[in-house]
Amino acid sequence: MAPASPTRRAVIDVGTNSVKLLVADVSGRCVNPLLERSHQTRLGAGFYETHLLQRAAIEKTAETVANFAREAARWLPQSVRVIATSAARDAKNQAELRMAIEQAAGLIVEIISGEQEADWVFAGVTSDPKLGSQPLVIMDVGGGSAEFILSNGLELIFRQSFPLGTVRLLERIRPSDPPLEGEWSKCKTQLQDFLNDRIRPRLEEPLRRCAGRHVQLVATGGSASILAAMQLELTAFDRNLMEALQLTFEQVRQRQRHLWSLPLAQRKTLVGLPPNRADVILMGVAIFAEVMEQFEFPNLRISTRGLRFAAIMDP
Repeated sequence: MAPASPTRRAVIDVGTNSVKLLVADVSGRCVNPLLERSHQTRLGAGFYETHLLQRAAIEKTAETVANFAREAARWLPQSVRVIATSAARDAKNQAELRMAIEQAAGLIVEIISGEQEADWVFAGVTSDPKLGSQPLVIMDVGGGSAEFILSNGLELIFRQSFPLGTVRLLERIRPSDPPLEGEWSKCKTQLQDFLNDRIRPRLEEPLRRCAGRHVQLVATGGSASILAAMQLELTAFDRNLMEALQLTFEQVRQRQRHLWSLPLAQRKTLVGLPPNRADVILMGVAIFAEVMEQFEFPNLRISTRGLRFAAIMDP
């Protein structure tokens, strides 16, 4: 029997920090990306005190979704799916976001649960054959939440979404320019407390079941990709190079120290770091460094295939 022809689909992912587009040809668990875009709308800006999405951020997000829908249409996909994550699901006024996107783009928004997000991150990351056959701790660090997943090959052992994200943490810490030593101490303490109080009690027992086997830490999401691009000094996205990279704990800690020592204007000039991510990267690298230190992971692999890869595989 001849293999089925691939199906062309598009997914627009409305995150707390940015909106992302993926157009791909899909055949089973094989995803061939044709177009990938990202545009920062900072939907979570000013959100965490009131849990109300701000009007300007809603309008900017809806406009971006409409623009991406028009871009996707040029590729003649059989379907265009819009999914939304942390800020949307936590918002008291999520109906306003749904309505704005429907009016601007004519598309229905699926606001997914943290559990669904974690399941899709797992399916997306393990679509990479190199990562689908070994024990993994996967962390997807977004703007509003972080998903932690423990798997053994394609067997899902543990997954949970936690309220830990780069925009959420940035709004809480609000570092000076350049950041002060005391602000780094505050950030480190808050992360250590969160990891020990919220994540360790849930992850430690499942990890114990993998005792004696090497468990690889894998990071996915925007901050993870940026960390890889900075290490490789990339001026353009290169999936193969980024996914071949293994960052040591010392490299991640050194990157954290360096970034936290620089003013914003100087961070914006660094190769591999998009200027509009030069604020939130402080929180992204801090989260990675503290997870590696607290759980004693010696190195970090990067995956560029998380949530959107699975959402586009899911019919």
